[in-house]
Amino acid sequence: MRKKIVAGNWKMNLDYNEGLGVFTEIINMVKDEVTGAQEAVICSPFIHINSLVQLAKGYNKVSVGAQNAHQAESGAYTGEISARMIKSIGAAYVILGHSERRQYFGETNELLAKKTDTVLKHDLRPIFCIGETLREREANEHFDVIKSQLVEGVFHLDAEQFGKLVLAYEPVWAIGTGVTASSAQAQEIHEFIRKEIAAKYSQEVADSTTILYGGSCNPKNAAELFACPDIDGGLIGGASLKSRDFVDIIKAFN
Repeated sequence: MRKKIVAGNWKMNLDYNEGLGVFTEIINMVKDEVTGAQEAVICSPFIHINSLVQLAKGYNKVSVGAQNAHQAESGAYTGEISARMIKSIGAAYVILGHSERRQYFGETNELLAKKTDTVLKHDLRPIFCIGETLREREANEHFDVIKSQLVEGVFHLDAEQFGKLVLAYEPVWAIGTGVTASSAQAQEIHEFIRKEIAAKYSQEVADSTTILYGGSCNPKNAAELFACPDIDGGLIGGASLKSRDFVDIIKAFN
């Protein structure tokens, strides 16, 4: 059975004390209210990670991740964080290839392939993001774009390595816009991704890969999205900053 995951991406929000407060609320709500086997993951700014890991100890339904990692092991990269550093403070996940990293920081599929290799080397689980822009969808290029992101970003991995990935489909046109892909649109892409994995590796690998939806998912639409056969959870932006909303999304699986 595929792991069900709801991952929160705090992006560049919440100071240190605010982050600890929201995370403490999330932990307590998950403990009291979440009855299923789904996992909650919070990918916070780097300043929070160590403290969140300490707070999460003893709660097997809550994990912590980073939002990025550098492709090099170490070196003269002022302002960057290595996978080894992230692992050393107890994080379990790393978001790679988020559309904002691709758009604002020029991250290419080639670069992300290197980052994926480094993150896996340090026994961290990448949450690897793929998705098309509005222009690409309107030009009917979305399937080609997503296939290229898979082929150039992660299909160099062997089956065992690939099995450690979580994929996240994020229609860029539906991030922070309030526009959400319909459940049918989201399912169509998730099904396409799973078929591409099966063609590259095997049906068994495809059936065991967790694929998250990441486009303005909220408490009102989560249950409908999560009911789709190929959607295994969500990568949540703004709603993950509000403990009540985030936990209500997690509970959409209950």
